Amino acid sequence: MPRKLNANEASMFTVRKATKEDAELILTLALQVFPQTYREILSPEQSAYMMSYMYTPTKTRQAIDEGYVYFILSKDGQDCGYLSIIQENKDLFVLRKIYILPDFQGAGAGTFLFETGIEYMQQIHPEPFVLELKVHRDNEGAIAFYQKMGMTIDYAGDFPIGNGFIMKDYVMRIKVGR
Repeated sequence: MPRKLNANEASMFTVRKATKEDAELILTLALQVFPQTYREILSPEQSAYMMSYMYTPTKTRQAIDEGYVYFILSKDGQDCGYLSIIQENKDLFVLRKIYILPDFQGAGAGTFLFETGIEYMQQIHPEPFVLELKVHRDNEGAIAFYQKMGMTIDYAGDFPIGNGFIMKDYVMRIKVGR
């Protein structure tokens, strides 16, 4: 299980479930964090392609209609991150996106948001389940973060994402519940 933030750390952040009206905000956050996160990992062309197919407000609203749940993280009233999860089958949830603005990384923001996602999943699915995500194999900081949260690498794969681009990811998992 993930490390629990102490009361002081946890009190610094607030989180709310996003609605379709937050699609523009999610794009604004993505435009700040996504290129920074992948600048050393993906080509500018692949990064631009991924932004266009994942983060347009239309795509975000469509994802919400399809069952994706987004959460917006704030610190002192400033939006600083987001998370997206979906229940893919009875006992499998997939964390599709979790990003924190660079100025807020290292301050417990990611842990708070990750724990919020786990708590939400446990509320809607009290039985044991698996949480899965894909992380680029060259994203060492993210891999270390997920391992700190209790996730382990299940396998590596090369996943085509369209337009001739491939994501070289690890699939990481954690069992939640008994």
